[in-house]
Amino acid sequence: MAFNPQFARLGEVLIHNNSISEEELKEALIKQNNFGLKIGETLIKLGYLKEKALMLALSQQLGYVVVDESTLLDVPVEIVALIPEAFAFEKRAMCIKVDDDGLVVAMTDPEDIEVLDSLKKVTGRNIKPILIGDSLLTDALEKYYKSIRTTSEVESAVGGFDFVQLDEDENEITIETSKEADAPVVKLVNLFFTEAIKSGATDIHIEPMTKHTRVRFRVDGSLREVMNPPIGMHNGIVSLVKVMAKLNIAERRLPQDGQISLKTQMKSVDVRVSLTPTVLGEKIVMRLLDKGEFGFKLATLGFEEEDMEIFKRVIKRPYGIIIVSGPTGSGKSTSLHAALKTIYTVENNIVTVEDPVEYRLEGVCQIETKSQIGLTFGAALRSVMRQDPDIVLLGEIRDNETADIAIKFSLTGHLVFSTLHANDAPATITRLIDIGIKPFLVGSSLCLVMAQRLVRKVCSHCAADYVPSDQELLEAGLTREGVKDFNFKNGTGCVHCNNTGYAGRTGIFELLRVDSEIRQLIFDGANQDNIRDLAIKNGMRTLHDAAISKMKRGITSIREVIKMTVIDD
Repeated sequence: MAFNPQFARLGEVLIHNNSISEEELKEALIKQNNFGLKIGETLIKLGYLKEKALMLALSQQLGYVVVDESTLLDVPVEIVALIPEAFAFEKRAMCIKVDDDGLVVAMTDPEDIEVLDSLKKVTGRNIKPILIGDSLLTDALEKYYKSIRTTSEVESAVGGFDFVQLDEDENEITIETSKEADAPVVKLVNLFFTEAIKSGATDIHIEPMTKHTRVRFRVDGSLREVMNPPIGMHNGIVSLVKVMAKLNIAERRLPQDGQISLKTQMKSVDVRVSLTPTVLGEKIVMRLLDKGEFGFKLATLGFEEEDMEIFKRVIKRPYGIIIVSGPTGSGKSTSLHAALKTIYTVENNIVTVEDPVEYRLEGVCQIETKSQIGLTFGAALRSVMRQDPDIVLLGEIRDNETADIAIKFSLTGHLVFSTLHANDAPATITRLIDIGIKPFLVGSSLCLVMAQRLVRKVCSHCAADYVPSDQELLEAGLTREGVKDFNFKNGTGCVHCNNTGYAGRTGIFELLRVDSEIRQLIFDGANQDNIRDLAIKNGMRTLHDAAISKMKRGITSIREVIKMTVIDD
C-alpha cells in the first residue's frame, strides 16, 4: 500500500522523507515533554532536523502551501501593516498578500482555529493561511515592522516642520507648533542611535545630499542606506549632535571631533563623533563603541588551526612585541583584547593605554588618553612604566615616541601588544623602521607580526552553489583546473540577511614569526619583498591564501576574496 502522508504522524512522514532516523525520533519523543515543545520543534532543538524539512513534511501532512522565501523579500509594508505588530508577534502570523478572496497570511500553525478567527475579526477579511517556519517568520516580522516603525517615526518627527527656501545653498527650518522647537530633531537623532544599535551597526553616516539627508549604517563592514530625512532638517541634526558632543555650534568651516556617552535600554555605548565640512554642508560620522564587557574569544575570531597554535604560543611569551596590523575596522583591537583575555591571570599586572577604550576587560587596568589635557600616549606610557606592569597593550604605535617607549618596554622584560596601520605583515616591519626605529632594535624586540582583515560570511540560510566566471577566477588568481575541489558558495539574498547574501564576518590572518632568519634580514636592512619571500618559504600563509582557504570551504565568497585581498606578484 502506497504511503499517504495525510494519514501518517509527523514523525513517520519525516522518516519517510529521510529527514531523520528512527533512533532520532525515539530520542525526541523521550525529551519532548522536558522541552515542552512539539515534536518538530524538539527535533530542531536537538539538531536532528532543519526547518525547511519540517515545513515540507507539514505541507505533505496538512496540505498547506509553504511560503516561498523569495516572496518575503519585497512585501509592501502597507500589506504587512494590516495585522497590528503586537498581534503578529504574539499569534505568529504575517500578512503577505491581498487578493479577491481575502488575505494570504503566513502562519507557523495554520490549523489554529482561534488565531484564524482572531485574524478575521482584526482585519475584517477572510484569511487564507499558508505555512512558514518559525525562525523565518521571526526575521520577516522584525524586518518589516522595524521598517513600519522607522517610517512612522520619521514622518512623525518631520511632520511639524515647514521648510522655507532661502537661497540655493541653504534651507531655513521653522516649526508650525509652539512646542519645543528641537523636539522633532531630538526624536529623529534618538531614532538614528536606537536603530543603529538594534542593527549591530559600528558606524552612522549622516551626510547632506542635494534634496535630502542620507543616513547610512555600517553593518558587517558595508554601508546600508536606512532613511532619507528632508534636507531642511540637516542643520538641526548637525547642531544637536554638536551640542551632545560639546562641540562649537557656530563653527561650520573646520572639522571637529567629539564624544557622546549614551545609555539605552539595550546597552551603554560610547560614540566618537567626527564632523567635516563639504560643499553641501557638514557631514557627520559617528563610531559606536560598546561599553559592555568584552565577549569575544580567540576561538571565535576565525583562526585556522595552525595559526591559532602559533598565536597562542607567542602570546604566552614573557617579553617581546606582538603587533597586529591592518586598516581601520579590520578587527585589530578585537584580536588583541581576545589575546589579553586568554592570558589574563591574577598573577599578571596587565595595563592598556588606548584611544579610545573600545572594550572593557575585567581585571585589566585600562587607561584612556585625553590629549586635550595633556594625557597623550607618551605621557600615559611613561606613567605606566612606574606602575610595575607585566603586560602592556598600547592601542596604536603612531609615531617615533610611542614606538620607542614600546621597544624599551619589550627590551626590559615586558610583553607588549600594539597595532599599526600597514598593508601586510612584512610591510609592518618596514613601517616601524620608516618611523625612526633602528633595525637592530626592531629585530631584537619583535616576536610576531600579524596582519588581518575581516571578510563577510555567506548567509547560511540562502547559501547556494556558485560557478565563478573566468574573469572572477582571474582576479582571484585561480584557474579553472585548480578549483575542481572548491565548494564555491554565494548568498542569493533572503530575509535573514536583509537580502545581502551575507551574515556576519570572520577574520583572515597573516602571521609572520620573527625567527633568527627573519631577524637577520631586518638587521641587514632588507626590504619588505625580501622579508615576505623568506616568510612564505618558512610557511607563512598570506592574507590572500587565508581568504582562499575560507572560500574553498564555502565560508566566504569569491567576490569577498577579490574585494578584500591582493594577489602576491
